[in-house]
Amino acid sequence: MTRRSFTTPLPWLGALLVLYLVVPLVAFVVRLASSPHGVPAAPGAVHALVISVTTATITTALVALTGVPLAYVLARSHGRLSAVVGILVQLPLALPPLMSGILLVEVVGPYTPLGRAAGQRLTDSLAGIVLAQSFVSAPFLVVAARSAFARIEPAVLDHAATLGHRPWSRFFRVSLPMAAPGVRAGLLLTWLRAFGEYGATVVLAFHPETLPVYTYVQFSGTGLPATEAPTALALAVAAGATALGLLPRRRRRRRRAPATPALPAQPGRSTPVRFALATTVGTFHLEVAHAASSHRLALLGASGAGKSLTLRAIAGLLGPRVGTVAYGDARVDAVPCEDRLLGYVPQGYGLFPHLTVWQQVCFGTGAEPGVAAHWLHRLHLAGLEDRVPAELSGGQRQRVALAQALARSPRLLLLDEPFSALDVPVRSELRSELRRLQRELSLSTVLVTHDPAEAALLADDVVVIDGGRVIQAGNRSDVLGAPASPAVARLVGFGNLGQGHVAAPGVVAVSGGGDGAPPGSVLGAVTSTLPVGTAVAWGIRPEHVVVTPLEQGDERGPGATVVDVVDLGAVCSTVVVLDNGVELEARSTDGDVLPQGSRCRVVVAPDAVHVWPSDGA
Repeated sequence: MTRRSFTTPLPWLGALLVLYLVVPLVAFVVRLASSPHGVPAAPGAVHALVISVTTATITTALVALTGVPLAYVLARSHGRLSAVVGILVQLPLALPPLMSGILLVEVVGPYTPLGRAAGQRLTDSLAGIVLAQSFVSAPFLVVAARSAFARIEPAVLDHAATLGHRPWSRFFRVSLPMAAPGVRAGLLLTWLRAFGEYGATVVLAFHPETLPVYTYVQFSGTGLPATEAPTALALAVAAGATALGLLPRRRRRRRRAPATPALPAQPGRSTPVRFALATTVGTFHLEVAHAASSHRLALLGASGAGKSLTLRAIAGLLGPRVGTVAYGDARVDAVPCEDRLLGYVPQGYGLFPHLTVWQQVCFGTGAEPGVAAHWLHRLHLAGLEDRVPAELSGGQRQRVALAQALARSPRLLLLDEPFSALDVPVRSELRSELRRLQRELSLSTVLVTHDPAEAALLADDVVVIDGGRVIQAGNRSDVLGAPASPAVARLVGFGNLGQGHVAAPGVVAVSGGGDGAPPGSVLGAVTSTLPVGTAVAWGIRPEHVVVTPLEQGDERGPGATVVDVVDLGAVCSTVVVLDNGVELEARSTDGDVLPQGSRCRVVVAPDAVHVWPSDGA
C-alpha cells in the first residue's frame, strides 16, 4: 500500500480486521514460547491429526468429484429449478454444525433404514466423519466454483464448439482451466472446513477422534494446558495448507514441437451459403433468408440489427430449429456445429486466455501442426508461439484468431466484425491479407460488418439487415450503388438524405428548413414515372456533391453557404447549407476548397440523386 492509500479510511478499516484475526494467533505463540515447561505432552494428538488430515482429504476428493460438475451446471442454468437447487446447496452454511449433525443422524443413524442397510457402520467410523465433513464443507466448493464458471462468457464455449469440440471436451479443455483459480480456492476452503469440523462430527462420529474432537476432550478433562499441543499442530497444518493453496501458479511454457510448414488443403470448390431463418431470442425476432450466388457473402447492418445472430444461426450455434441452412448443395441445419468443419472468428478475437499461441492455433479438432505452422508464418506470428493472449497486441490477437480458424482447413470461414476493434493501419493490412486469401485459396467466407467499404472489399454478395429483417440483398454493386430505400442508403454510406417532392419531370424540390425558409431548392434527378407532386425521399453520396464559387449569372445549382470545412487527410469534407436550410456534405480529393463562410453553388449530376417514394421510405 502507498502512503496516499492511508489518507482514506478503507485501509484502516481493513487493518482493524487483520489486527483482530492476528492478535489471538500471536498471543498463543507467545504463550507457547514463554512456557517454562515447554509444550505439554498430548498422547493421541498425532493419531487424531492423521484422522483429520485423512478424512479431510477424502472429503475434498468426494466433494470435488460431485461438486465441480454441479457448480458448472448451476452456472450455465438460469431456470427456477436451478435457483432452488442453489439455495438448498448453500443451506448448510446457515445451519449450526451441531444441527447439521442432527439432520444427518435422521438419515444415516444406526436405526434408520440406510443405517441398518450399512450394518450400522455409518456412525462412529471414518465413514461417519466423512459424511459429516462433506455436509458442512461442500457448499464452499460449489459456491466458489459456480462463481468462477459463471464468469466464463458463453461465447467462449460456443467458439470452442465451432472448432469441433463437444460438450465434455469443452468442459475439460476450456471451462475447467479457465475456472481453475476459483475451483482451487473452493477446494482449499473445503479442505480447511473439513479439517476443522467439530459440531456435526461429534454428533455423528465421536470415535475415532478427529483433532478438533480430541482437543475438546482434553480441554474438558484437564483444562487449557492440555490443548496447546493439538492446537499448535492444527495451526501448523492449516498454515501449511493455506500457504500451498494460495501460492501463485507458475505458468509452464509449453514450447511447440518443431513442425515443418505445410500448405493447407485446397478446397475442392467454393461454398456459397443459403439460409432461411426464423427464430426469437429473448424479445428479438429474426426472420431472414438469402441464397448467395457467390462464395463471398457480407451481412451488413447497424449494431443490433441481427447480423451476429444470423451468423450464429449459420454456424449452428442456435441449434437445428431456427430454419434452413445449406453450405453449397448440402443441407446442414440438422448437423451439430461441432461437425460442420467451420472456421469462426467471433467479436473480441475468441482466444482462450489459458492457451499459448501455438496451442490456440492447434486447438481445433483436425488441425494439422504443419498447416498451423504455415499460417503462423503466413500471418507474421512466427516467434510468438509461447505467448498467451494477454501478452499480444490487438492486431496480433486478431491474426492468431484468424490462424486458429484457418488451421482446420475449413469449408467455410465465418467472421463477426473481425477488424472493428483495430486501429486503421492494422485493419487495412488484415483486410488486404484476407482478400488475398480469398483470391488465392478460393476461401469461402461470410462476413458480418457495419462498414460498407469492408463489405465492398471482401464480398460479392451483400445482405443488408435491419431490425431482424432483410431490407435488401443481391450483388455488391447493386446493393451499394442502388440502395432500395433510404434505410439501406444510410447503411451503405449516403450521408446526404432528406425529403422533398417531384417538382417537374426530372426535377426534385428539396424541402426547406422551416416556416420562414425560402422556397425549396431544386435538383435534377431521375424521377422515372413518378407523377409531379409525389412526396419523395432523396439521397446523395457526399463524393457526388460538387461545391463551386458563387459567380454572377451562374445558375448551375442552388445557392448555399459553407458552414464547415474539415481536412481529413486524403479527402476534404465541406458542409454547406442551401438557402432554404437544407444541409449537405461534399467530399473532394483535389484540396481546392472554399473557406468557411463563403457563398457557393452546389452542383450534383442528376443520376447521382437517388429518389424513393416516401411511402416506401
